[in-house]
Amino acid sequence: MPPTSRVSAPHYPWGEGCDGWHLVTAPELAIIEERMPAATSKRRHFHTHARQFFYVLAGTLTLELNSELHILNRNEGLEIPPGLPHFASNESPEGTRFLVTSQPPSHGDRTDA
Repeated sequence: MPPTSRVSAPHYPWGEGCDGWHLVTAPELAIIEERMPAATSKRRHFHTHARQFFYVLAGTLTLELNSELHILNRNEGLEIPPGLPHFASNESPEGTRFLVTSQPPSHGDRTDA
């Protein structure tokens, strides 16, 4: 199996100027690299089945979990259990890049909260 990178992975745009790359897509696991410019965010939502782990590669990411804010810097991560309302935002003046690991994959398992 060849190595995977943003160059070879399927890309998708989302939100206002945000990007994602599907690094791993399997029935039991998804790993996505995402990029968020400054002052962007995802809508609050939850996953019924997917357990997620967000890990910051560059910049700063703010994660709100069940009304509690967590500011993650480079080389920091946070696990989100299924059923917990959350959203990600980039409140910093610089872009951020992070990995999102979902087990099982979260596609089709998202409900706005």
